[in-house]
Amino acid sequence: MVNLIIELTKYMSIFLFAIYTFICFTALSRRKSPKRQKRILKKQTKLVFWIHLNSFLAIFAVKQEWNVFIAYAMQAALLCCILVIYKYIYKRASGLVVNNMCMLLAIGFIILYRLDPQEAMRQYQIAVAAVAITLIVPFFIQKFHFLKKLTWVYAAIGILLLLVVVVAGKTGREKESYGANLSLSIGGVAIQPSEFVKILFVFMVASMLCKSTSLRQVMITSAAAAVHVLILVASKDLGAALIFFITYLIMLYVATQSLLYFSGGILSAAAASVVAYHLFYHVRVRVIAWKDPLAVIDDAGYQVSQSLFAIGTGGWFGLGLYQGMPKKIPVVDQDFVFAAVSEEMGGLFAICLIMVCASCYLMFLNIAMQIHDPFYKLTALGLGTVYGFQVFLTIGGVIKFIPSTGVTLPFVSYGGSSLLSTFIIFAIIQGLYILREDEGEDESEAKLRELGA
Repeated sequence: MVNLIIELTKYMSIFLFAIYTFICFTALSRRKSPKRQKRILKKQTKLVFWIHLNSFLAIFAVKQEWNVFIAYAMQAALLCCILVIYKYIYKRASGLVVNNMCMLLAIGFIILYRLDPQEAMRQYQIAVAAVAITLIVPFFIQKFHFLKKLTWVYAAIGILLLLVVVVAGKTGREKESYGANLSLSIGGVAIQPSEFVKILFVFMVASMLCKSTSLRQVMITSAAAAVHVLILVASKDLGAALIFFITYLIMLYVATQSLLYFSGGILSAAAASVVAYHLFYHVRVRVIAWKDPLAVIDDAGYQVSQSLFAIGTGGWFGLGLYQGMPKKIPVVDQDFVFAAVSEEMGGLFAICLIMVCASCYLMFLNIAMQIHDPFYKLTALGLGTVYGFQVFLTIGGVIKFIPSTGVTLPFVSYGGSSLLSTFIIFAIIQGLYILREDEGEDESEAKLRELGA
């Protein structure tokens, strides 16, 4: 009976998620009437809760513990709270972004609860705190227009936080994570500053480039960005350094429209990769594991090999929750959570997950293209690039498309700093979306006044 429930819920989750994913791209179109758009998004919201409930029925069938339903009820209440906040407090917010945020969060809760219920509850507690902390962010973005003036405040805070990690790592007070100094321990709580500094970094670059794109300004901006990247390299956090660098390069290209800057940046990145390979042992290990993980399966290639085994074993439809062996993959709850999703929930489900992340990225770009203020335009582009490139690095490392970089899958992977920073990014995007809607309303009113005159 248990196996039958697991099989039924597995196929039902894939079917419902496929519908949800289709709606994601349907909802991106602005040609539909507002009423029809609301109906579509309402259907999508219902699918979030059906998928969440469906998966927890499978978990209950296996564990036969009433704590499962208590955890489910707490998580469902949080998802309802997020939806209510954006429906009644921020009425002009993007329904698609809210739905995608809830869907990714729900998938994270499901897979983490399957891996470790206690860890899933800690993630839930962090999510509750993150919702409370970011509640005011869209209002702040919408009402306060002095953010573009705080250029060097962003730079100073960001550089200081990153330097603290380097100093703490060198003095031996913090442990390394797979060769990199990533976090600080404050009051027994591990915090990864780079997760928050990347947001400040985007604001810094946007505030610099919106003022001018002259050669002098580009050089100053590049120097400030280089300091951030070099500090991350010094702390051996090369995954974050790559995200910072690519984000800056994309923002610089869009602001200047200069292929010279872009091509120069790509060449610099290629040269830096070669230097990093020869300079850092853990980079060489990851490259060796990427080239042929089976040849070094007993050592460096074990993690990637187990990830590929899990994805291959799961196939298109997955083995079902609790039917696979995702715990054989080291750090499966963080860097390699996508492999656990693929093994037990299926390759089709995993592809839908990628498509939902892609729809988030497209929505970010859509906001960046339509908002008029150069500072907010570059901010939306930068945050979208941070999110999209992080998803690419995580999934690319899991499937052996690129060497593993040790970054998390936003909303899905376990990690307090990653979860809170992603909530902040999505809240800022909502604030920018509301600004864009306000700009569109002001333009419509101006046209009506012109016609009336």
